Amino acid sequence: MSLRQLVDPALVFADVDGASRDRVLCDLAERLERNGAIPSAADLHAKLLERESQGSTAVGKGVAIPHCKLPGLERVVVAVALLPAGVDVDSPDRQPVRLFFLVVSPESSPAQHLQSLAAISRWLKDDSNLERIRRATTADEVRACVCGPAEGSQSA
Repeated sequence: MSLRQLVDPALVFADVDGASRDRVLCDLAERLERNGAIPSAADLHAKLLERESQGSTAVGKGVAIPHCKLPGLERVVVAVALLPAGVDVDSPDRQPVRLFFLVVSPESSPAQHLQSLAAISRWLKDDSNLERIRRATTADEVRACVCGPAEGSQSA
């Protein structure tokens, strides 16, 4: 399973409210509900806050991977959010988080949940991926970094 297979291009955002970790998670939950990816933003937000209360999902290098399992899902949902100014989320390296990978999995699919987190971790290990995404300023640029070129685009 690759990151390209996991991320829905419609769930890539570069204009998320980054006032606080709570605001980021709430904004992302609302966007996923509006896109029909999840049944309830309130339920997702509550689950994400519950998970964060166990320890920050920030992994360093300006990246966080908030994740949880949610009843009623049929498949794993992965969203990506870029916050140019960054937000403090108790990162182990004390750096503000500018990149969020949000993973929401069906409660009945723990293996898919772990595979999704592993795919993101593999992608993040390649420093060139992080460098490219740090230069991104729009959702289209983030989408190209994570998902590859848009359908119908020509490669040089």
